[in-house]
Amino acid sequence: MKRPGASFRVMASVLTAAAVALALSGCTRVETTAPSSVRSTDVRARFGTADCREVKCIALTFDAGPGEHSARLLDILKREQVPATFFLLGERHIEKYPELVRRMADEGHEVAGHTWTHRILTKLGPEEIREELERPNEEIERLTGRRPTLVRPPQGRTNDTVHEICRELGLAEVLWSVTAKDYTTTDSDLITRRVLARSSRDGIILLHDIYDGTVPAVPGIIDALRKRGYVFVTVPQLFAPGRAEPGTVYRP
Repeated sequence: MKRPGASFRVMASVLTAAAVALALSGCTRVETTAPSSVRSTDVRARFGTADCREVKCIALTFDAGPGEHSARLLDILKREQVPATFFLLGERHIEKYPELVRRMADEGHEVAGHTWTHRILTKLGPEEIREELERPNEEIERLTGRRPTLVRPPQGRTNDTVHEICRELGLAEVLWSVTAKDYTTTDSDLITRRVLARSSRDGIILLHDIYDGTVPAVPGIIDALRKRGYVFVTVPQLFAPGRAEPGTVYRP
């Protein structure tokens, strides 16, 4: 068999890089804004416990809960004094674990929506999109007294219609810069290595507390990133003292 030539190998490398970028983003041709670009230049302003203009911040985010492992995760975060951002599903999650939603908010975490049923928003009509976004937010507000201002579209897939409806609903879309692909493995060490390999300043880490291998990986991730000088913040703290704008898509 004839070996591939140099031009073929170059093209393969380009296609591989493109595939990696697509897998990370979960969407194509979407204009995104870096959280760091939102921050005010007023050095007197402060938000939360950290000023991410002065310290090396990173945000832990967890999708698709609450679930059976979420209480243990909250115990870990409380012990380590690490705030996180939870993008919650409605059906079979918020419905099933309302006490965990309240606990997340009570313990200082940011609570936001991840749709009601995890349907891909770009495949839905405007009214279906609106229902998927509004329904979990109504439940979160009922349970916590605070209506979410952030949303994570399932698989990161979004488009102009989704942006416009998010703008109407007062929601900013938040993607990520680091994914452990913890839905593909129960190996906690592998999840840890994947996170550490891609973490950088102002990063947003995507994890899922519904999978068996994820929560056991969290203490090691926290410890290793702290040794690298990172300070953990919620997504809104990553923007502070600026604020995320509804209808805008954010990704580091």
